[in-house]
Amino acid sequence: MEAIILGSGTSQGVPMIGCPCAVCTSPDPRNRRTRSSVHVVMDGLHVQVDAAPELRLQCLRESVDKLDVFILTHGHADHLAGMDDLRRFCDQRDGGALTVHTTAEGAERVRAIFPYAIADRATVRGYAAFRLAAMPALMDLPQGTIASTLLPHGSSETLGLVFTERSSGRRFAYYTDCKALTPESVALARGADAVVLDGLRPQPHPSHMSIGEAVAAAGALGAGRVWLTHLTHLTDHAQAEAQLPPGIFLAHDGLRISI
Repeated sequence: MEAIILGSGTSQGVPMIGCPCAVCTSPDPRNRRTRSSVHVVMDGLHVQVDAAPELRLQCLRESVDKLDVFILTHGHADHLAGMDDLRRFCDQRDGGALTVHTTAEGAERVRAIFPYAIADRATVRGYAAFRLAAMPALMDLPQGTIASTLLPHGSSETLGLVFTERSSGRRFAYYTDCKALTPESVALARGADAVVLDGLRPQPHPSHMSIGEAVAAAGALGAGRVWLTHLTHLTDHAQAEAQLPPGIFLAHDGLRISI
């Protein structure tokens, strides 16, 4: 199994518009962050989680040219604004709709923003077509399973996901955009081979875990390796990662995690 971090940044991205800070002007490529998403390849099955505004550029950069399953963790703009670029993957299906597995809130946002794409087939070849479906607690596929759980994210909830590859038994958890881990999410991800956690910034935030909160949450998981994602311009990659405990790292755009 491989997880490709397509984007590791917050809703404003890094560098931010008009910001002259040390991180936004840093020459370190790990400090250049597009909006957060991940592409997971599990026994040859290609699963895309979220569609950042830069989705097309992310896919071109990382040579992502196939998509079998799409999951939308929640309906915030930095996670769904790139969904129109999924049209290419619909085109690969001969215009057939791509199922969007998401929450009730996510489905409502997709309907509001992409009403032209809610159809069993694209109205014109090359357009997007989406079929909305509730993400099940357990998606059982020939290549493995994808378990889901709800995580608190301000006034809404987001999907936390745990992938288990059938052939290897390897497990990968992706918990982005959350203020805390619930007991259910901890039990679901405990002992995973790799985990990606929301770790927005050093300072507290009302709907995201801070880096300190994410490090504390990671301790309860007993995971093999942990990466923090959804990072702002308040975190310099090299400086902040050097201060993290062993086994915990900062994600960056283009990171490939072999599991």
